[in-house]
Amino acid sequence: MVNDARVAASSPRPPLGGARLFVDLQATNQTELRDAVRKGLPFSAFEALTQHLQLSQQQVTAVLGIPPRTLARRKASRHLTPQESDRVYRVARAIEQTVETLGSMDKAHRWLKTPNRALAGEIPLDLLDTEIGARQVEEVLLRLNYGIYS
Repeated sequence: MVNDARVAASSPRPPLGGARLFVDLQATNQTELRDAVRKGLPFSAFEALTQHLQLSQQQVTAVLGIPPRTLARRKASRHLTPQESDRVYRVARAIEQTVETLGSMDKAHRWLKTPNRALAGEIPLDLLDTEIGARQVEEVLLRLNYGIYS
């Protein structure tokens, strides 16, 4: 169990992928971060993600594929499973990449919630429910970052 996790909303630029934008796991490298995800992140990681996305818990659970009753159990136990933790990390990583590409959290929110022509009209946030969808979103962001028309 990761008890030393703290919400770090003011963290300017996380060095370990998306998770550090939302949760300070005291991880100093990718191996420690991977181990924290394998053990299961604290429920505060989900709460911080919800807060940063400015969405309701129901909207975030739809992206993460966590039923509301399961979410209630996780809240009571204050701990996510490794699979749920991996999904939270995937979404956090995509959000971090969006902020880095577009320059601000406000622009990232708008982009993630707006249908995108390069994604066949899909809303980027809705694609983050699978690894394949997350990769598609990352590819569009990379093209934007390098000035390739999307």
